Amino acid sequence: MSKVTIAIVAAASAATGAIATAALYSSRKVANSSVSASSAPVAPAWAPPPTVSKPVQPAVQTPPPPQLPGPPISPAAVFQYGLTGPIHDQRAAASLYSSYDRRTRNPAWVAEHITRESLANGTADRKHSVFSEDTDVPEKFRALLKDYFRSGYDRGHQVPAADAKWSQQAMDDTFVLSNIAPQVGQGFNRDYWAHFEDFCRRLTGKYPSVRIVTGPLYLPRRDPDGKWRVSYEVIGSPPSVAVPTHFFKILYAEDGRVGGDVALGAFVLPNAPIPNDKPLKDFEVPLEAVERASGLEFAEKLPSTRRKQLCKEIECSIIIKEYKQRQQAFSKKG
Repeated sequence: MSKVTIAIVAAASAATGAIATAALYSSRKVANSSVSASSAPVAPAWAPPPTVSKPVQPAVQTPPPPQLPGPPISPAAVFQYGLTGPIHDQRAAASLYSSYDRRTRNPAWVAEHITRESLANGTADRKHSVFSEDTDVPEKFRALLKDYFRSGYDRGHQVPAADAKWSQQAMDDTFVLSNIAPQVGQGFNRDYWAHFEDFCRRLTGKYPSVRIVTGPLYLPRRDPDGKWRVSYEVIGSPPSVAVPTHFFKILYAEDGRVGGDVALGAFVLPNAPIPNDKPLKDFEVPLEAVERASGLEFAEKLPSTRRKQLCKEIECSIIIKEYKQRQQAFSKKG
């Protein structure tokens, strides 16, 4: 017989003995109670004590945090229909880098880089270049050649053709309309502005590297009632191309050293005839003034320790050349 079996039998025998003992004890109690029936009843010794029930305390439940209702609208869902903008179409070409403003059909800004070598070398000739539309700009936002037809304004280069003589393709790139804005011809584009461009090229005689950012501005003027308003003409049929009120140039004249000094110059000229005897320094303005007017930043990454003021480093002045003489001189060189 196994130990487990023996344990089970022993437990059963013990239980049987307990039952018999309880029965015997019970019969004796009954006999005794019948003899003393006249006495008060006595509670049996085995009766359990009375149970006192305690009231059940309800569990304390922490209410969940209130759910804030979501917004009843979704403004960003309009993008499912394709709303995008404003977009400034950027163009990287050999002789320039430009950003185009679809609203005005003019460049927002155009950047260029000139050196002594880039100006001295090359066989490009502007007579081989023709004005063309920028086909990278969607047609409905594009400045068109016909917009300038009989408008009374020149197709004014922001990066001049004379700055891209080193390659015919580089020069051709300057004739794309995303580098062009309406400019007053006589007295400005063919005169003072051209002299100003010549001044920029002459900077390479002192500075080995010159970078230039050029663009249009639309500035307010005070009307007779004392209030300031922005007003400009729009050319084309239908009217599409805005005529800027002013143009700016930001000049970075670099000394050629890595981490070296940069002489900065900021100029704003009105899109109007300017007498050739007008000093160029009269059009010098703080860089921050152009930034406020254009919404652009030009030198936020240039530490103040590297900045110089251009017109304190050199004489800012133009040299007068007749337009026809300049064209002839350029053709002979090109």
